[in-house]
Amino acid sequence: MITKEKERVRNLIWSTLENNNLSKPKSFERPPKSPYGRIPGFSGSTEAAKMLRSTEEWQNAEVIFSSPDSAQIKIREYALLDKKLLIMASPKLKDGFLLIDPFSVKGNEEAASTIDGAFKFGKKIHEFPQVDLVVEGSVAVDKSGNRLGKGGGYGDREISELISEKAILISTPVVTTVHEIQIIDEVPTEEHDQKINMIITPERVIRII
Repeated sequence: MITKEKERVRNLIWSTLENNNLSKPKSFERPPKSPYGRIPGFSGSTEAAKMLRSTEEWQNAEVIFSSPDSAQIKIREYALLDKKLLIMASPKLKDGFLLIDPFSVKGNEEAASTIDGAFKFGKKIHEFPQVDLVVEGSVAVDKSGNRLGKGGGYGDREISELISEKAILISTPVVTTVHEIQIIDEVPTEEHDQKINMIITPERVIRII
């Protein structure tokens, strides 16, 4: 029953983004991919990244983890530009996690923030450093900190592995960047679902206590 409700919410968000022409980040020149079946890119994702970049949590972070989703590409670029050590999950975790040293990509921060660039400039992690800020992509979130991904469980696995490796603490900011329409009243949840504690949109920062 929960699975069906999750899929209903996903389809509602995907169709709303697509029907309102909100699934293409304005900064992207390439044609947008359909939001269906993925963590969607969204109009205003660059502004949301700038909003996150202005927070105290970002400024205090030396090591940032990011999912590989296109909606978070500017966040990865800003992390490297701000000389923060960047950890990125490989797509579907097929190749584990990649570590990208900002000092090794000087002048190539934009390229290194892409999936291909992360493989080119990064290296596979065998021992995790302490992560100061976690950034996940989402299809939908609510103000209680519940997050809905695309259905593969990869975001939950990423957070779970960071916890099991003792790379993050209970107090570590776990952030998602989304369009305002991706914030809903209540995300359907299951026991294994991992929670977030910050939501960033192009307009505001929501800290969940």
